[in-house]
Amino acid sequence: MNQEGSGKIKITYEGVERMKLLIAIDDTDNLETRGTGHLAAELAKEIKNHGWGEVKPVTRHQLFVHDDIPYTSHNSAMCFPATIGQEHWDKLIVFGGVFLETKSALGSDPGFCVLNLDQLQEPGKLMKYGHQAKKKVLTKERAYQLADDLNIHLSEHGGTGQGVVGALAGAALRLTGNDGRFRGKHLMGHGGEVWTVNDIVSQSDIDRITDLQGHPIPAQDKILLGEKVKSVLVDHQSVLLVCPASPNTGHQWYTCTRDMLGDY
Repeated sequence: MNQEGSGKIKITYEGVERMKLLIAIDDTDNLETRGTGHLAAELAKEIKNHGWGEVKPVTRHQLFVHDDIPYTSHNSAMCFPATIGQEHWDKLIVFGGVFLETKSALGSDPGFCVLNLDQLQEPGKLMKYGHQAKKKVLTKERAYQLADDLNIHLSEHGGTGQGVVGALAGAALRLTGNDGRFRGKHLMGHGGEVWTVNDIVSQSDIDRITDLQGHPIPAQDKILLGEKVKSVLVDHQSVLLVCPASPNTGHQWYTCTRDMLGDY
């Protein structure tokens, strides 16, 4: 690993044909612009369009909200997995940095993190950092030190660069497999329709459906769809959480609203 200039850590890998990555960004927006989730999805699309590899859906990870932490509205980081050819590593790092510098909103403090899962030696150490970022104020210095220790690319691309704290935390929380909401909504049916568990799983990217306690819902049970059907990351899967419906409604469950998913 080599370090280039103040606030930028550049990692170069050799001898690996395919690289499994987690890519995370934070603090790219202001109150007048589209959120960081939109930018993460755009970055994922660019990686695919360049032919560098494949990407998976973006997740949103809620971080600690405190007066000492600058954030736009909710203090959340975004992360998505990608699998790329190792020959594209340097291009991805350069492109990601320029992308954030040109696309991030005026006054934002963008951070960029790229974690090579095959090279990570102490995943527990990183996941601990992610959990701490949900409960306490962390510093840029600590984020850079941990990225250096674990051979993770971490760089800042404007403003104070404070977004590196959240970017590293976003990758850490996605790594746990048990934190975050998937960005966007599942496009199936319309709000107010009633679908069975089987129909939802077969016609969407949802892997399974459970109640809030994690109990699986029987395949033929009926679920009332809300206006926005959103899933969360549980055991590295896309899971739809549902709540019990009132008796005699014609369905046993209804999809949780976004407010009900606050813990994610």
